Amino acid sequence: MKKISIANSGILASEISLGCMRIAELEKEALSELIHTALEEGINFFEHADIYAGGKSEEVFAQAIDMHDSIREKILIQTKCGIRKGFYDFSKEHILNSVEGSLRRLKTDYIDTLLLHRPDTLMEPEEVAEAFDILYSSGKVRCFGVSNHNPMQIELLNKYLKRKLAINQLQFSITNTGMIDSGLNVNMKADASLDRDGSVLEFCRLKDITIQAWSPFQYGFFEGVFLDNSRFPELNQKLSEIAEVKGVTNAAVAIAWILRHPAKIQPIVGTTNEKRLRDICKASQVELTRKEWYEIYISAGNKLP
Repeated sequence: MKKISIANSGILASEISLGCMRIAELEKEALSELIHTALEEGINFFEHADIYAGGKSEEVFAQAIDMHDSIREKILIQTKCGIRKGFYDFSKEHILNSVEGSLRRLKTDYIDTLLLHRPDTLMEPEEVAEAFDILYSSGKVRCFGVSNHNPMQIELLNKYLKRKLAINQLQFSITNTGMIDSGLNVNMKADASLDRDGSVLEFCRLKDITIQAWSPFQYGFFEGVFLDNSRFPELNQKLSEIAEVKGVTNAAVAIAWILRHPAKIQPIVGTTNEKRLRDICKASQVELTRKEWYEIYISAGNKLP
């Protein structure tokens, strides 16, 4: 598994991350096998959030991996906070309390990366900065980031932060390409030219912020998986053609498509199937040509101007 450097942090992470949103559904033995499969395949980055199964995902992860010092030093743990039932909360009190809860459930003394989970329009950046300073100086969090934030929201936070944000987690897949569509359709009278996120892709590259891609197999907003889906016949045909040539599965090609982008985007895959995870990890050895990359993009229904 190839590694990427999480910008502004000094953290070296596997270029593919295992998302842990659905692991609470698994029996302990199956979850242990999934985690150790990830480690065998070179994944060292595990992605959580305090709201996943109401915190249970963090708890069962620690139990399944048998968390102790020798294991902890081999892995990187990311968690997120800020979403509460019916509202968002970036208050200093909530951030600190949320991290304490995650540390307790994960049976660890520190979190490698902490993200603010979706923007809170009532955010007071000074409060966030205070919370981050406390967490960093106490050794409880190594670096910080956000999820689904636009450039100006990041700039507002960074104005007050001593340590600049290192990560922005965004929805991105072959069928969710908004952050590249507008850049390919500049100065065009077409829906694809609409910039809905403030050129967030280019902004993150300019500011050395690592982009993480969530739901890399989903279309729409959790409407379903596009792989082997009759709604996307041309896309699946193209993925199958390339998969056959490369000797991998269509899932590996879909992840390789994300990895091919020079922004060094880190996909977060949420499979709970051990074999599927092994297949996906082969994406790290797949090299797509520029032509193949654009063929996949167009097969998803996109048009080049």
